[in-house]
Amino acid sequence: MKVNVKLVGAFRLGRFKEESRDYRSGTRIQDVLDSLQLPEQILGIVLINGVHAELDDLLHDGDSLTILPILDGG
Repeated sequence: MKVNVKLVGAFRLGRFKEESRDYRSGTRIQDVLDSLQLPEQILGIVLINGVHAELDDLLHDGDSLTILPILDGG
């Protein structure tokens, strides 16, 4: 299945901004984080199709997954 993955902020460093990626059916958000080796200690919010999601949520073909780090500063 195809999932559009968008990385924000520090997660883009050495990776990509946005790309369509292939995953097997039954893939969870946590599986994507693991495959991209994203540091969970700075994980802020994850969205599926613009809606807040949990790490155990399943992804479906055509979903848009946005991964944002904790925001710092002020």
